[in-house]
Order: sequence, then structure tokens, then C-alpha cells
Amino acid sequence: MIAQHLLIWLVLFSMPFILSYSEDQDLNRLIAHFFIPMLFYAIIFYTNFLVLIDKFLFTKKTWTFIGINLIMISLFILVKEQLEDNFFKELIRKPLENGRAGPPFKLFIYVQMLSYAAPLLFSIAIKSTKRLVRTEAERKEAANFKLQTELQHLRYQLQPHFFFNSLNNIYSLVDLSPDKAKSTIHSLGKLMRYLLYETNTELVSLSKEIEFMRKYIELMKLRLTDNTTIESSFPISEPNIKISPLLFISLIENAFKHGVSANKKSVISIDMITKENDVIFKIENYNFPKETSDKSGSGIGLPNLEKRLELLYPNKHIFQKEIKDGIYSVYLKIEI
Repeated sequence: MIAQHLLIWLVLFSMPFILSYSEDQDLNRLIAHFFIPMLFYAIIFYTNFLVLIDKFLFTKKTWTFIGINLIMISLFILVKEQLEDNFFKELIRKPLENGRAGPPFKLFIYVQMLSYAAPLLFSIAIKSTKRLVRTEAERKEAANFKLQTELQHLRYQLQPHFFFNSLNNIYSLVDLSPDKAKSTIHSLGKLMRYLLYETNTELVSLSKEIEFMRKYIELMKLRLTDNTTIESSFPISEPNIKISPLLFISLIENAFKHGVSANKKSVISIDMITKENDVIFKIENYNFPKETSDKSGSGIGLPNLEKRLELLYPNKHIFQKEIKDGIYSVYLKIEI
């Protein structure tokens, strides 16, 4: 930043020599009409840029700010006139000797005031722009922090929900099949390891998510009877696709929660495909509404998913669900 400022002022002070190259240079004229005003401009600029704008203008002490600048500009005009009268008299005499009168006094003062106001306005413009950029950056940082905090809260909310539902499934197996219950606990340990240690990043590979869903489906199959048929299809290998973790598991949980009956035939169909930059997930299951007395699960899975989709993929996802002819179907499309 300092180097940039030095370069700018170096260029400005070099301009008279560049513009008058190959011509006779009147050093006194350059000093009186260019270098002295330029020095005063620099003082006005940096006094405001480094001190006055922050201390008075940005703290709503506008009249104090204006008063100090009027005094400073008036002082510089007076000093410039005194320097010209005492050291550069010949520059004043020449127009008079040639029969040319100087400008009217009022016009002269207006022009001088405007020329000295230019660096003041320039410093205000730069300082205000920097402040605006900094404020916008802070606003974005605060918004991003809020987003990350909310996402973290939703993720922490999801994990106990998943664990709670899984424990309910294990509990139903303890009396019916102790061996299956033991196997289920072992499988659940593997799933919880993924939840705790591999989903703390913003993105995970789709292949890992698919592996997690496969294991969960196999876990759920342990408590099913022959009345329920599970059909699932996933991409064989998608190592290059990255996606936010745990977006699909709530849909699968929901299907096992509402699509299974102890004495009726049912089918759960799970299908995932990838097309260029899109991941499409479809799931269908028979709908067996739970009775109000059934407290298994807390019912936060789908609202949690919808909120996460809004935060993670705004305007880049389609989420549709419907019940038709006793079949509950969900369509989720995410643009990666």
C-alpha cells in the first residue's frame, strides 16, 4: 500500500517535466504553480485519510470535520499567496506588464477552494470505499459463520436422531433374535464410526456415502420379515463426485419407518443415478402410517434434510415428495 501511494505521488510530481519535455522549463513557475499546491494537496489528503475521516466524519461529527478542513484549506491558500508575494513576485508582475489583468478576487478564491477540495473529496471517496468493502467482507464472514453454525447444529441434530432410530430397531430384535441383535450392534458401530469421524468435512466422496447407505440397508434388513422386499440400485463407482454428507440417509430411514408392515406385503425401492453434474435419488415405499402412540423416531429427519438442502444447495436442488395410491415417493435431484 505504501509503495502504491509513493508511486502515485512520484508520477504526479513528474508530470510537469514529462509534459514540458523539450521545452524551456521555468522552475519558479513549476514550484509556485505546481509543487507547492501539490504538497498542500498531499497534506490535505493524508490528514483526512489517516486521521480526520475516522475521527470525525465516520463518528457523525460532520460540522467539526467541515470546520477543520475549511480552516486548513484557508490556511494553505493564505500561505500560498504569501509565498508567491515574497518569493515569486515576477510571476505576478508578468501578466500585468503584458497588459493582462489577473482573475477577479472572488473567482480566484472559488477556484482555489475547489482545487483544494479535490484531494479532500478524493480521500473521502477512497476511505468510504475501503470501509464499505471491509463492512461487506465482515457481513459475508458473519453470514458464513452463521451458516456453518446452523449446518453444524443440523448435523449434530441428525446424528442422535439416526442413533435413536437404530437403537429402536435393535431393541425390537433383542427378544426375537439375540444373535441378530448382536450382529446389528456390531454393524451399528461401523456406521457410527463413519458418522463421527468421516462426515466432519464439508464434502465427502459420493462413493463413501453409497457405502454407508448400503451398510445401513443391510442393517435394517436384519429386522425385516419375508413380507418386505428391498430393491436398491446405486452407481457402481463415482470416485470424483463430492457431495455434502448424510443427505440421503433420512429418506432411507423414513422408508423403513413408514414402509414396513408386520403382516402385509411391502416393497421399498431405492434408486440413485448420476448424470453429468447431477445426482438423482429416488425412493418409493408402501405407506403404513404410524399410530400416534408410536414414539419411535422423533420426526425431525425430513425437516432437517429440507433445511440443509436450502442452506447447502440454494437454487441447485429439486426435492419432491407425494403419496399416491398408497405409495410414498420421493425425488431428490442435486446439482453438484
